[in-house]
Amino acid sequence: MSAVLEPSTAAPTQPAGGLGGLLRAEAHRFLARRFIRVLLAVAVVGWALGVVLALMNYETPSAGTLAAAQATQQEQIEMQNSYREECLADPTRPDDVPADSYCGPEATPENTPLSWYLNPAPFSLSEDARDGAVGVAAAVSALAFLIGGTFVGAEWSSRSMVALLFWETRRPRVMGAKVLVTAAATAVIGALAQAAWLGTAELLQAVAGDGVSPPDGFWSDLLAAQGRGVLLVMCAGLLGFGLTNLMRNTGAALGVAFVYVAIVENAVRALRPAWQPWLLTNNAAALVVPDGITLYWSTDDLDASGLPTYQDVEYLLTNGQAAAYLAVVTAVVVGVGVALFSRRDLH
Repeated sequence: MSAVLEPSTAAPTQPAGGLGGLLRAEAHRFLARRFIRVLLAVAVVGWALGVVLALMNYETPSAGTLAAAQATQQEQIEMQNSYREECLADPTRPDDVPADSYCGPEATPENTPLSWYLNPAPFSLSEDARDGAVGVAAAVSALAFLIGGTFVGAEWSSRSMVALLFWETRRPRVMGAKVLVTAAATAVIGALAQAAWLGTAELLQAVAGDGVSPPDGFWSDLLAAQGRGVLLVMCAGLLGFGLTNLMRNTGAALGVAFVYVAIVENAVRALRPAWQPWLLTNNAAALVVPDGITLYWSTDDLDASGLPTYQDVEYLLTNGQAAAYLAVVTAVVVGVGVALFSRRDLH
């Protein structure tokens, strides 16, 4: 008598439901991560201390102090321009060197700010707000890199990544939800930080400002710089996520990032300066700084007679170039991690 195995009529195991439920679960996981809460709390405390220090270091000048500073400023401008005229009239001045490079540019109130002669100086909304937005973007980007790394790194270290696949077996969907939550969360953090800076700048201008109204186009330029700062924060968060997902360890990802920034980039600047437009920190700066940044290096080629010639190079790294480059690098790092996660064994 032989046993016959009847085909099972039970429905096969189905993966979890739609993407919405997975996104909600990942968002809850992100918000429940204790280390992320600690990082954000420390950032808020640091911000409050920074505001207090700024209020202590800025001060609206009195009428007498302002008049004395204006007189000193005018005196310095006249003195610098007098030296410049003597330099331009010098018969030994080389003809092949531009006048502004050899003797310096003409001194004006724009390149000789009044704040140089005020102590303590007042806060200037028109001069300091955009610099502050750039600084906030840089600081919050470092925070976002750590947040993105620890978000996925905690799941690798606790082995909960494997357990999650019992609920949702479609690996690309799992990782896609994590990427979307990381991008959204870091973008929100970046936007809140820029909004906080805007409020702080208005507070400083009201309490210890110079009383000067911003010029035309100021607000559009400032908001554009802040928007690019939010984009930088999101890219940094995704890079931290992607690098940690590749290495399955937050500490290792932070170590790689430190070595790259502290050693690799400095070596490239010293040994291969023409590669500077491809460095991540240069592109990060070019993304948020209005009109991008200008990079400088020198080339040492040989002329027709075989003698070495040196040529100074100026390269403008624009906002658009930096945005495209950072987007590609971020997509590659995250994409490779997702592809490997979908194929490799988990244990």
